Amino acid sequence: MSKHFAKRLLKLQDNVNTDYVISGRYKFRITNPRELAEHIFEDVDPTFASRIKKGDILVAGENFGCGSSREQAPQALKAAGIHAVIAKSFARIFYRNAFNIGLLLVEAQTRHIDDGDELEIDMESSKIRDKSNGLLLDIKPIPKVMRAFLEDGGVVEHFKKHGGFNFE
Repeated sequence: MSKHFAKRLLKLQDNVNTDYVISGRYKFRITNPRELAEHIFEDVDPTFASRIKKGDILVAGENFGCGSSREQAPQALKAAGIHAVIAKSFARIFYRNAFNIGLLLVEAQTRHIDDGDELEIDMESSKIRDKSNGLLLDIKPIPKVMRAFLEDGGVVEHFKKHGGFNFE
């Protein structure tokens, strides 16, 4: 989990709610996360899901993931191949749901990151390097428990692996 490189797919604005990530018309009809992934951001950009490559990073402003508390939004992003979401801040329930399923969320200043920039996330140094324009951005530290969930693929996988909760 130390370093990850990717070209960012799309820069989103502030207050992106979970209904933009996955429309409510799919949340109750589709239970398979891979099928949900085919519809992410469909109401914003109908071609969005088809352009995702495994390992892509989304970048947003403040309060990403506001709205519904259901896990379908982070599940669909992860199933689509999104490696991480970088935002200035996240809605708290979305933040917790994402780590519960093993989706990396990174809090950092994002206003100077542009569409298509090549990014390197370095969790060990708590930095994002924007290789396209030479920026080095600080990452808000991720709590140890959340890092353990990420490393194990989410809270359920962590529990299975350790026979309970172990954060050593």
